[in-house]
Amino acid sequence: MSEREMAVQLLDSIPDYKLGCVVSYLQGYLQGMSMDEEIPNDETLEAFAESDEMLRDGTGMRFEGSAEELFKILLEDQNA
Repeated sequence: MSEREMAVQLLDSIPDYKLGCVVSYLQGYLQGMSMDEEIPNDETLEAFAESDEMLRDGTGMRFEGSAEELFKILLEDQNA
């Protein structure tokens, strides 16, 4: 049985007077799903391309430390 068929079977088992709650829940859930999808802007796409190139070429800095140490380094670079 497919997930769609299971969903229909579950809906069929809900009394009509409770369907309003299910519809409201599904509408809110589906609206939330579409709001979570973001289209990357040009700057983000360039960053993706740069990181892909760094992975291909083996260039760039590899960091193996804590997040606290990483942010400390990043902030020092920003202030320099």
